[in-house]
Amino acid sequence: MKKKSYAIIGDPITHSLSPTLHNYWFEKYGLDANYSLVHAKEDNLESIIKKIRNKELEGINVTLPYKQKVIKFVDQLINDARLTNSVNTILLDHKGILVGENTDVFGLQAAYLKEITNIENKEVLIIGAGGVSPSVIFALQKSKVKKVSIINRTFDKSLFLKKKFNFLSVLKWEHLEQELSNYDIIINATSLGLKNGQDFNFNFEGVKNDLVYIDTIYNPIETKTLKFLKKKEIKTFNGLDMFIYQGQKSFYLWNKINPEIDDELINLLISKL
Repeated sequence: MKKKSYAIIGDPITHSLSPTLHNYWFEKYGLDANYSLVHAKEDNLESIIKKIRNKELEGINVTLPYKQKVIKFVDQLINDARLTNSVNTILLDHKGILVGENTDVFGLQAAYLKEITNIENKEVLIIGAGGVSPSVIFALQKSKVKKVSIINRTFDKSLFLKKKFNFLSVLKWEHLEQELSNYDIIINATSLGLKNGQDFNFNFEGVKNDLVYIDTIYNPIETKTLKFLKKKEIKTFNGLDMFIYQGQKSFYLWNKINPEIDDELINLLISKL
């Protein structure tokens, strides 16, 4: 029987720990499968996704900047992917339909939102309107938070999201620094702080003492902003737990096994950062 192949596509992609995560589980559960990185350019997305239909690949994960761009190449969006218009997991179902699903919403809820008390009374600022942002917004909507604002370098991208989520308050990027003090939860859904990438050009001064700061980035494990806030004894979460939980759900969708998140796995992932 042929070894099953899986992959993650994105640009950049070298920072991704998805192969470490999934290959650990393949070994743990005795599955003859492997998972690799694919540095994809926009003009070869279609040919990569076609490999699932042709059964050269069993499934793929999708990361920045392609979570919306892959949609036109799948047959059907289901569940959270349909509601967010954002895809991070693709598979061929038992009827031969190429399905786009979203496990980021589950990842965010399982990793962070369930940890926040009285979340329905919180006002939240999302920084960034890119690939993961619809999932963040939808997870917050499910959690019934009091207010959600969004701020992005390109204002029109925020307005586009407001068409889908009309409860959003849209802010201008130039006001970011002064807006930070108005929120109970701040979520960085941009690539700012990513390893070998750009970062925020200021420190998050003046935030509330009881702020909860969530960074969707997990490589590095502590961004500059997260380190700064930790020193101020602000409650912070890095993106590693969200990454693990979204991967857990992807693994289940492909293999119908709900894999265990054990200490050995967490230590392995941290050792790679």
